Amino acid sequence: MNLPILYSFRRCPYAMRARMAISYSQITVELREVILKDKPLQLLEISPKATVPVLQLSNGQVIEESLDIMYWALKINDPQTINLSDSEIFQQNELILDNDYKFKKYLDHYKYADRFPEHDQLFYRKKGEYFLEKLDDILKHQAFLMGKQLSVIDFSIFPFIRQFVHVDKAWFDQSEFNHLRKWLNYFLTSDIFNSVMHKFNQWNPNNEKLLFPITDHMALKRLQ
Repeated sequence: MNLPILYSFRRCPYAMRARMAISYSQITVELREVILKDKPLQLLEISPKATVPVLQLSNGQVIEESLDIMYWALKINDPQTINLSDSEIFQQNELILDNDYKFKKYLDHYKYADRFPEHDQLFYRKKGEYFLEKLDDILKHQAFLMGKQLSVIDFSIFPFIRQFVHVDKAWFDQSEFNHLRKWLNYFLTSDIFNSVMHKFNQWNPNNEKLLFPITDHMALKRLQ
């Protein structure tokens, strides 16, 4: 049987959230780990822009956006009903738009401050903190971003917050973002996150197929 093929890069937050949705949905795909400086011809042929993640379905259809991949997976299997009912509603969610189109810019400037010498790293961190404050304020009143229950919005945003935090984790650990820190730790210690962060060698056509997720059952760790 031909499996869907997922081209991914372990540390990319877009690829990470797609893998989290697939793992949660317990859908088996063939995983092809990509090195961004050495992208395989097979990826370039189906997606000339070659930004991961890219999912090629068994029927040849190609899904090139991480949110579309997430929605595809959750429409097939959503054990704990974390999905929003409509793809357009999901992708136009205010937090998703803010994360993907504004916060991501500040994240990149903060993480790679040497590439943006107009300002120092602290300046870029301060610019990004607005989003952390926004999320922390939401999480003062509820466990997850959309309410008491986990949702696909949490999956979508978590990898970007993780990346921002790890630029200077010591700063974040002593910051005032107590509610956001609890939310972040929930994911960092969860089975679903650990299931998608295995290290794999670069894919090449001579490799044996690598099936993903690694285990058959991925249970989400619940808040105590």
